Amino acid sequence: MILVDTSIWIDLFSKRPKYKVSVDQLTLFVTCLPVIQEVIQGLKPGNSSEKIRDGMLALPRVCDPLGIDIYLHAADIYKQGRSRGLTIRSSSDCLIAAIAIESKLAIWHSDRDFAQISRFTNLQSIANLF
Repeated sequence: MILVDTSIWIDLFSKRPKYKVSVDQLTLFVTCLPVIQEVIQGLKPGNSSEKIRDGMLALPRVCDPLGIDIYLHAADIYKQGRSRGLTIRSSSDCLIAAIAIESKLAIWHSDRDFAQISRFTNLQSIANLF
């Protein structure tokens, strides 16, 4: 199983996606609540938005519900980065990284925050999957 970050979903839902994913490959993917929030809040009103929303809600979710330990882990990730001179731009990325680490999942992304986080944590970061 692979946790797919918002940055990849945005690409997959675009008119000219960089990545191509088959229906069979979708069965490898899981999501989490922060990714669902980021994807849905970025949707433009319309028919396809409802389909994307329904599709995101149909994916298997990890760490649902989120416990305080995940938030504390995310805060630690942010602080560890700062202590190494790295500023993680998004606290949501720290939360998503903590979810991936706690769930022992690799994260597929096109976001530099995850590349940085993987330098000082156990995050398994995948920049190019397909």
